[in-house]
Amino acid sequence: MSTDFAAALESGVRLLRGLPRRRAHVEEARRTVAGWALEHPDLRAQLVVDERPGTPVVDFDLLVEDPQGGTVALTVQAEDGVPWLVDHSTHWAAGQLVSVDDVHLSVAQALTMIKSLSRRDATPHDEIVDQCLILNEVGKETEPVATEDLQAAADEFRRGRGLYDRATTLAWLTEMGMTPEQFETYIGGIARRRAFRRRKEAELGAARLAADPRAFDLVRVVWVTGQENAVAARAGDLARVHDGGLAALAAAGDVETTIAERPAVELPEPLRDVAPGGMAGPVPYGGAWLAGTVLARQEARADERTLAVAGRVAFSEWLAGRRAQATVEWHWS
Repeated sequence: MSTDFAAALESGVRLLRGLPRRRAHVEEARRTVAGWALEHPDLRAQLVVDERPGTPVVDFDLLVEDPQGGTVALTVQAEDGVPWLVDHSTHWAAGQLVSVDDVHLSVAQALTMIKSLSRRDATPHDEIVDQCLILNEVGKETEPVATEDLQAAADEFRRGRGLYDRATTLAWLTEMGMTPEQFETYIGGIARRRAFRRRKEAELGAARLAADPRAFDLVRVVWVTGQENAVAARAGDLARVHDGGLAALAAAGDVETTIAERPAVELPEPLRDVAPGGMAGPVPYGGAWLAGTVLARQEARADERTLAVAGRVAFSEWLAGRRAQATVEWHWS
């Protein structure tokens, strides 16, 4: 073992001894270790956090790259009167659900996170991975979260769960087994991820619009969905939407009728490239059958609304690309 590597290991042990061992201070510990890692770039140091169930106490492992090959894990056990064999009878990884690149997500974290997931076009597995990819990005940030971003994230979170006053919020925290400090940290994570997403969407939106402006045309459209025979029977009504057909579709009980004005990219795929007056279907779509017609189409403009849509599309595509490149390991037992 080289003298420099031995000295770095001793420094790593001192680092671990000085870290705060409470959940509420995990981000502080991560920042401290990030600073230490910058002083020892050859070690490619990573901090692993073990959040024990039912206790605010956390433990840390420091993983460093051995110059002779492999990885060295440093662990410091605090003198709290509990025998090591009892305290560590379960390894930290036993509670881990998934590792995505440098982020290790515990089962408890995933259960809390999944309550905030809302995309209907993605599986829970993919969305959890997506959140981990964003955590990889925001983990590099050192600036504190803006107060207004924290407040907005907290307000949205509480509204979504009917937590309209302090009493119901505290009752929910008790039910979830979270302290107010843990809730504050959790909301801070949501706010940081939301802020990152906004910045990334703004960064990518203009280029995405310029690359395919037709995808963001504003389109007025009517379509019906249902069983194949019912949708086929309504094709005539769709063809004469300006001559009584729309009223007939609205009164029909055998199909579901949608009248909308949306960016093309947000329409059902069979309708996205249809010219005004044109029709699509009947075709299988989304587990049913679909037929529709385009009433009007306005060329995309680089206004605030369109750029916001382009940003959301670009961000989803960026995440898909990152997901395809990421190292994902599910720790199923």
